[in-house]
Amino acid sequence: MLQPINPEHPEPRKIARAVELLEKGEIIGYPTDTVYGLGCDLMNKQAIERIYQLKGMRKDKNLAFICPDLSDISRYAIVENHTYRVLKRFLPGPYTFILPATREVPKYVHLKQKTVGIRVPNHPVPVAIVRALGRPLISTTAAPSGAEPIIDPYEIDERFPGLAMVLDAGVCGSVPTTVVDLSQGDIRIVRHGAGPVDDLV
Repeated sequence: MLQPINPEHPEPRKIARAVELLEKGEIIGYPTDTVYGLGCDLMNKQAIERIYQLKGMRKDKNLAFICPDLSDISRYAIVENHTYRVLKRFLPGPYTFILPATREVPKYVHLKQKTVGIRVPNHPVPVAIVRALGRPLISTTAAPSGAEPIIDPYEIDERFPGLAMVLDAGVCGSVPTTVVDLSQGDIRIVRHGAGPVDDLV
């Protein structure tokens, strides 16, 4: 179901409706500062399994999740001083940072590596959702596994009939986040995406 939303000042009742669906274990589509994402409540294992099915993703592929700000990250990831300096410089922004997971993160999310991919997008809609939900939102690109991101919310709604809602903020970007692994103590670029990497390395 398409639900138009103001990308700069998301209407509180529409955010509340999205949160209500997430709390019921539903999956939604939403805009970010890079591409449209598909997401569910981090703490709902069945919803996460449905995301893997919807996208046709292998279970050994990690899913990232969205935190509202830097202070929230330390609940779910181990953040050393040098790591914090990197995060503070580049977030919010078009990056996913891989960090060691804390015990707050369910084991079905971090798999064997005990790491998590964390996002703080520079976009009011997903940030408003996670603030209202009170916990992170699983986030994966709105596209079948291995395919290009779908930029049109109408097409996302058509392509993934299992979604309870697609928050429609107009056509979005087509380049996913830059993925940066900080879990080993150094900086490793895993995927070049929307975020520039020159200043990182």
